Amino acid sequence: MQKFFDVHTHVQFAAFKDDLDEVIKRARGAGVSMINIGTQIDTSKAAIDLANKYEGLWATVGLHPIHTSKSFHDVQELGGGESAKAFTSRGEEFDYEKYKELAFNPKVVAIGECGLDYHRLEEDTKKKQFEIFERQIELAQELKKPLMIHCREAFTDLINILKSKIVNLKSPYPGVIHFFSGIKEEAAKLMDLGFSFSFGGVITFAREYEKLVDYIPLDRILLETDAPYVAPIPYRGKRNEPSYVIEVGKEIALIKKITLEEVAEQTTQNAEKIFSI
Repeated sequence: MQKFFDVHTHVQFAAFKDDLDEVIKRARGAGVSMINIGTQIDTSKAAIDLANKYEGLWATVGLHPIHTSKSFHDVQELGGGESAKAFTSRGEEFDYEKYKELAFNPKVVAIGECGLDYHRLEEDTKKKQFEIFERQIELAQELKKPLMIHCREAFTDLINILKSKIVNLKSPYPGVIHFFSGIKEEAAKLMDLGFSFSFGGVITFAREYEKLVDYIPLDRILLETDAPYVAPIPYRGKRNEPSYVIEVGKEIALIKKITLEEVAEQTTQNAEKIFSI
């Protein structure tokens, strides 16, 4: 069976509470391994619990930039039903020692998802995002683990921060920019720093990604779903899940004019190399 690797998924989220085991079995049955990504302390712990329970699953621990201050309540992540949409999620302080303790688990392969998110940003929260991102970089440095980075509308600042810190990051594979939405010039600067990029379902229906995917070498590309979000065609509009990552691989094969087998083999090798799996 061809092997695929979904390097950024969230099956520990509330969206999967009713059929989690079936979702994981579908993915594993399709040859898909996965890394479940922590977004705050609770989801980081839950990701580790799943990784310890199932073969072919790993975890990351980290604090997402939108959770560094009060933000919208995402029912798919946090649960709570329709009534919860009226409430904001808490702003979490980054506890370095607690995350460090979690990261010692052998199934934890990266620090994140961390980074910068300027979408709907209130200016007074930018400094806090900077500080918490830099603390997570320090944790990755200390533990010699790669970063799983989230960046939205903030690539200039992200690149400047990473340039200032790159000397101490895990070499030669400092991490992955997930759901990459930058431009070619930003991709080039990030590749110069050693970073790779993961792409998900959006590339199956947003044609503006074609030139970017074609530009980035296959040995710098990984597959992701970001489940439960942004399902690929033909599942668009439905809850995303890791087994759908194969559709992302098919699209990359079409764009690069190579076989799905080549995409699966190289992107899986990339994941195993970057995350020391």
